[in-house]
Amino acid sequence: MPYGIHCHPRASGGTVGGTIATPTWRCPQIMRLTDATARNAQAREKTYRLTDGRGVYLEVSPAGGKYWRMKYRFAGREKRLAIGVYPEVSLKEARGLRDSAWKMLANNVDPTQHRTSVKASNIEACANSFEVIAREWFLKDKVKWVDGHSEKLIRRLEL
Repeated sequence: MPYGIHCHPRASGGTVGGTIATPTWRCPQIMRLTDATARNAQAREKTYRLTDGRGVYLEVSPAGGKYWRMKYRFAGREKRLAIGVYPEVSLKEARGLRDSAWKMLANNVDPTQHRTSVKASNIEACANSFEVIAREWFLKDKVKWVDGHSEKLIRRLEL
């Protein structure tokens, strides 16, 4: 029988943290999640998880909601990243987002912090748009103008 280091030591009955050559036929097969399994997942009394591999799992809530999440460690702390809601985010998309998150982790970037900073910069960019600034100016100076003039001006700005 072929021997090799193919599975986690605890799964093969070895010591925790050790590396043992075990027969490959004794290693449990890690089944990846299929779209049919995700689609047919039913709500239970408690929240449960269907794992896909490399930290990604589908969390099924008692209300029937299905959420893609990724569990990872960064700077010695365990963290969870929300990937999306099933079926809006498919299994293939969830795996792609998982791979991009692992690339960020390989570059020593926390995916959760990266997402937060991107959202903050998008909100800041929207807050400084021409429309927002023009409306602030209009509301500030509106009291100085005749009603007819202010109506024409706002129509012109909205075009």
